[in-house]
Amino acid sequence: MSAAVRMLLRQHRALAWAFWALLLCVAVLSLMPTAYLPAQVFNLWDKAQHALAFTALATLGLLAYPRQPWRVAIGLLAFGGAIELAQAATGWRYGEWSDWLADAVGLAAGSALAAHPRRLMDEPAQSAAQASTPR
Repeated sequence: MSAAVRMLLRQHRALAWAFWALLLCVAVLSLMPTAYLPAQVFNLWDKAQHALAFTALATLGLLAYPRQPWRVAIGLLAFGGAIELAQAATGWRYGEWSDWLADAVGLAAGSALAAHPRRLMDEPAQSAAQASTPR
């Protein structure tokens, strides 16, 4: 087993805690009144913030839960959609489908970033299964 795999296995709990903490931070910041947030320079930065937040969420979520990638991805897409619906209901924020699309782009980027370490984590399990299979 490689050193990188051992490190990821030891830090699984920390990854899960980081994922849930970041999820909570994204929810709070997304629903906070805009008066408490820094002024936006231009609208593209808003989409980049969405994409970066969901890149981090997807990366952490897929590393913390490598056996459930579809559950993490669908959950994060639903979370992004729920945030937009909640923002539309607040009266001080605006829900936008383009924000949800930026979330999906971030999810794709995070999936790509998490793919290699997940493959490394699956490798020892496959090797062990092959070793225990009688020939």
